[in-house]
Amino acid sequence: MPAAKEQIRQIITENNINNVADVYTLLKDSFKDILQELMEAELDSALGYQKNQKGDIHTDNKRNGHSPKKLKSQYGEFQIDVPRDRNGEFEPKLIPKYQRDISGIEEKVISLYARGMSTRDIHDQLLELYGIELSAGMASKITDKILPQAREWQSRPLNLVYPFVFMDCIHYKVREDGRILSRAAYIVLGVTADGYKEILSITVGANESSKFWLGMLNDLKNRGVKDVLFFCVDGLPGFKEAIQAVYPQAQIQRCVIHMLRNSFQYVNYKDLKKFSSDFKAVYNAPTEEAALAGLEGVKETWGKKYPYAISNWENNWEDVSSFFQFSDEIRRIMYTTNIIEGLNRQYRKVTKAKSVFPSDVALEKMLYLASENIVKKWTQRYRNWDQVLNQLIVLFGERLTCYL
Repeated sequence: MPAAKEQIRQIITENNINNVADVYTLLKDSFKDILQELMEAELDSALGYQKNQKGDIHTDNKRNGHSPKKLKSQYGEFQIDVPRDRNGEFEPKLIPKYQRDISGIEEKVISLYARGMSTRDIHDQLLELYGIELSAGMASKITDKILPQAREWQSRPLNLVYPFVFMDCIHYKVREDGRILSRAAYIVLGVTADGYKEILSITVGANESSKFWLGMLNDLKNRGVKDVLFFCVDGLPGFKEAIQAVYPQAQIQRCVIHMLRNSFQYVNYKDLKKFSSDFKAVYNAPTEEAALAGLEGVKETWGKKYPYAISNWENNWEDVSSFFQFSDEIRRIMYTTNIIEGLNRQYRKVTKAKSVFPSDVALEKMLYLASENIVKKWTQRYRNWDQVLNQLIVLFGERLTCYL
């Protein structure tokens, strides 16, 4: 290491390096020479001797000049002289015969697209940073290469059982035949029996409907999901019927946060804080009986003034109250769809620069690539998952254990 540091100091002194731009210029100027020497060394190894040092080595093959080759790199375009041998046997490994782009350009394009940049933005970025002229159309073609991978991911086999599955959708605008139409990206997120989050499906379709969700549920079943213990969903009409048609044993938990938001829209702003505080006696109750008593108390206080805010809970109590029968560890997972709303926020962060997508395929590509980046951070399982799993086994027995 000390010798390397001395060499670096010498390079800095000899090249009068004072800033980052100088470092970049030095790298750019040196890159070609380094590649040239590496390729010459490759030929030395293939022939068995260095230039002008054949000695007693017996071979009918020898050097035969160079062929010019123009390359694209992260430092721009330049020409390199590829060494040749007389027998035409030398095949460079550093820069293969037909390769002219050594910049990893496709990886750069896909990475930028995954972070929400449009193909036009990618064109400008590559030109500014690397001096590479890449059309927006070519950037689109490069990102299209991940479509088979995305299709394979979308149809991959899934686990036999998921204790918890969350379903929600995000709405986007897509251009089709000169018109701008609304599209829904249907997102399905599961929690595995090991306690880890997994994105099960992303499908772009017409605006959110129970009919489309029915198709999504059948797709999960066709991909191997035999059972789901809990579905955590919002209040879309027909959602419950669609779930029961495919997974009749599953319990349905309406998102408590969505229920509160629905109730709040009927409450005057000046009463909202007190109304919200009183409602904690309902969803924070230790048992369903206590929750019903709390709901009755809220009704006595606010029922005459805001009847629809209360009837919203009474009419949907069967699907809201599922979590009351479980411990706090399980309740914290299932009482709200915050887990999938957090995922949706990350999708929106990536797609916010696109007011309109040019096609359904473009939207699918971006969501798939964004998912690839998101799941890299999902390295930890749910806290106290061992306790959660043991309680689920006690409650559901062979419905769970037969798949573990």
